[in-house]
Parts: sequence; C-alpha cells; structure tokens
Amino acid sequence: MLKKLFSFSDRYRILHQTWFAFFLTFVCWFNFAPFATTIGKQLDLAPEQIKTLAICNLALTIPARLIIGMLLDRFGPRITYAMLLMFAAVPCLATALAQDFNQLVISRLLMGIVGSGFVVGIRMVAEWFQPKEMGIAQGIYGGWGNFGAFGAEFALPMIAVSTSFLAGGASNWRLAIAFTGIVAAIYGVIYYNSVQDTPTGKVYKKPQKNGALEVTSIKSFWAMIISNFGLIFALSLLAWRLEQKNIHFLTLSQMYLAWLLLAGLFIYQSYRAWQVNQELLTGKKIYPPAERFQFGQVALLEFTYTTNFGSELAAVSMLPAFFEKTFGLEHVIAGMIAATYPFLNLISRPSGGLISDKFGSRKWTMTIISAGIGVGYLMAHFISSNWPIPLAIAVTMFAAYFAQAGCGATYSIVPLIKKEATGQIAGNVGAYGNFGGVLYLTIFSLTDAPTLFSTMGLAALVCAFMCAFFLKEPKNSFANNESEISDTSATIFLTEE
Repeated sequence: MLKKLFSFSDRYRILHQTWFAFFLTFVCWFNFAPFATTIGKQLDLAPEQIKTLAICNLALTIPARLIIGMLLDRFGPRITYAMLLMFAAVPCLATALAQDFNQLVISRLLMGIVGSGFVVGIRMVAEWFQPKEMGIAQGIYGGWGNFGAFGAEFALPMIAVSTSFLAGGASNWRLAIAFTGIVAAIYGVIYYNSVQDTPTGKVYKKPQKNGALEVTSIKSFWAMIISNFGLIFALSLLAWRLEQKNIHFLTLSQMYLAWLLLAGLFIYQSYRAWQVNQELLTGKKIYPPAERFQFGQVALLEFTYTTNFGSELAAVSMLPAFFEKTFGLEHVIAGMIAATYPFLNLISRPSGGLISDKFGSRKWTMTIISAGIGVGYLMAHFISSNWPIPLAIAVTMFAAYFAQAGCGATYSIVPLIKKEATGQIAGNVGAYGNFGGVLYLTIFSLTDAPTLFSTMGLAALVCAFMCAFFLKEPKNSFANNESEISDTSATIFLTEE
C-alpha cells in the first residue's frame, strides 16, 4: 500500500480527498486556540471564560458524533461529509463576528458539531480498503486529517498578522477564522461531486434498524446504556461549569433545567435502544455465534480513545496559552511551538495503525502505546519556566507521538467490529474522545497544567492495564480481503458473552 500511497487514482484518490475533508474540519474546529489570549484581551474575557470556551468547543461533538454516525450509516459518507463541511461556515462566521462571551459560547458549541466529521471518513476508508490494511489506511486518514490542528495553530496566526492592516494594525483573527469556514464550505461542494461511497459493484451495507446500535446480547445492552450515561455526564459537567463564578453563562435554575433536559435525553436514548433491541431483550431473537460482538470490548475502545484522543484534544486546546505563559512568549511564537504537538500527526497516527497491522497483535500494540502515553504525560507534569524550551518541546512531542499513535491503533480495530454499523460504533468511540477532552479541560479549568498532565498520564497507565488484561485479540483483522470473512459476519470479538 505504501508504494502506491501518493498516487491519485482509485481508492487512493478517495483516501486523499477524505483525509483532506477531515483536515479542513479540524482547521475549523481548532481555529480558536491560536487566538485565545488575543480574543480574551480584545473582548475583555476572564481567564476562566477562555478555558470554558475550550470546553464548549468540544461539548456538542459528543452527541453530534452519535447522530452523525447514524446519518452516516443511513445516507453514506459522501452526502454526510459534504453537508458537514458546508455547515462549517456557520460557526466559523459566527465566531468571527462575535462581540462578547455569550456569542462566543454559542458559536463554539456549534463548532463542536463540525468536530464530528472524523466519524464519516472512518466508514468511507473502511469501504475502500482491505482488513489487513485497515490500520495504516485509517491511520493516514486520521493522522493527516488531524494535521488540521497544526494547520490552525501554525498558519492562522500568520494569516491574521499578515492581514492586520485591515484591522487597524491589530491581529486580524476575525478574517482568519472566517476564511477557514468559507474554504470548508467550498470543499464540501467539491467533495460531493467527486467521490462515491463504495467501489463500483460493491453494495453499501446499512443497519437493519436505525435510532440506536443493535447489540447481540443482554449484557451488551446494559453496557451500552452505561456508555450512553457517561456521555450525558460529560454534558452535565459542562452545564455545571457554565454556571460557576466568573462564567455566569447559565443561572442556577438554567443549569438545573439543562440537567433535566439531559436526563430526558438519556431516557429517550435508552428507550430507542430498547426499541431497536426489543426482540433480543424479550427472548424472541438469539444471535448465532458468528454474528455476535461484545459491547464490553467497544467500551474498552472508548476508554482507549478517552486517554489518547481525549488527551490530544485537551493538549492542543491549552498548549498555545501554556507555552505563552510558562516561557513569556509572544502568542504567535507560542502558537507555532505548540503546533509541534499536532504536527506529529503526519507520522504518528499512521505509524500507530501500521504497527498494529504489522506487529501481529492489535491487543498488545494498544497496551504498549497506552503505557507510552502515560509515561509521556507524567514527564510533561514537570515542565516549568526553568526548563530549556527545546527540552519542553521534546517532552510534549514524546507524549504527542504515543497519544496520536494510540488513536491510530484504536481505529485499526473499530471498523472491523460490525461493518454495517461502523458509523454508530465509530461515533460511540469517537464521542468518548470528546468526553475525555471535556473531562480533562474541566480539570484544567479548575486546577493547572501540571495537574492536567499528571491526570492524563495516570489515566493512560490505567488504560494500559485494562488493555493487557481485558482487551481481546480481534479475529479476521488481518484478512487479505472481505471475502475471507463470512457473509454473515464481518465482526470481531466472537467469543460467547
């Protein structure tokens, strides 16, 4: 595969067009971070408000990834990605035109929907590449797309500075942010008119039931309900944060109302899950062993994605301000240095997928990489103003490599669980990346950077332990093509539950 990677024909053209779509969604999603301190000064925002905006940026991606996953399985990645790219112009322009904290909160909440684009490409790439190449293909898609975070942190400050003459000599962050949304919308039209969901002659499989994930055992059903509760908890945490002192976006009664609405959402989700799985729960349907998968294993992948992508989201959101304040740097220089973290996505996430393909064990690849994440962040805990800047950069890049490689290793497994439900499963796992981001950034907003780094490091070490003892080695994940997997199941984790 690597020999033909830079060709632009057949499936490689689809791969390149799809990772670029993901790249643009990430440029939009992270277009606030490079300007956080500048916007704070211009709009007179408190430090707590700036930190809260970083959380808002991630929040709605949690339910959005679930919803987008369902739409993806039903309508296909071509339509879903195109519409999401065109929608990106809305929150980008809203951010660019914002005049106060409340307007920024609304625009960044909407921007979280754009961050759900990752899920779409997972299904697109899975349709075009064989199981034995899934790790490297998904790694390239995810890694090169994640490079959009680098594009935002490195390029956008230069655009803002170079167009400062249009803003009376001040950094023109409004134009830079608006520009990202306009480009994404234009590419959405291009994407819609130039890709197809599957290779010619291949049928796009859709789940038999919509509205919730169809599981294959009663244990898996209850595991899914608990998983859904975790995501509702993350949104409840955000509502609580928006009510705290120095924020005051919500009043106490509004916070309680938000909690009530979230409780209603959880009840509705649970009801839809019961509807989809009613025959299983009432004993009218029993799945044969070849069609079963364990949701407990999906939940473990959710945990891995919390510790790797969740920590990446938190780090990318706070590193520009961290370097600026720790070492007394100008915001443009700090943004460029912090961009070394997402820069590694070019090689780290693909390498995580490639290692998973070549190592011969996706389980132990995941375990070792999770341990590396833990070590990296625990070292970052000790970064201070007394450190040489190159050493601080080296430590953050060490942590970045393992966190991003972990993302690639996670999604070398996800698409192989159940092909027709890839969107929903990828959405669930992806949503937990945002769960991790919200949780970690909430901790950061209440404490400091060293506490955040140590928390992320310890969580990753716990994850490594869980993977070593409880993650099952996937079956059929090194097949040459899908024909080697029976028609009744393109699934893994086929042990009895």
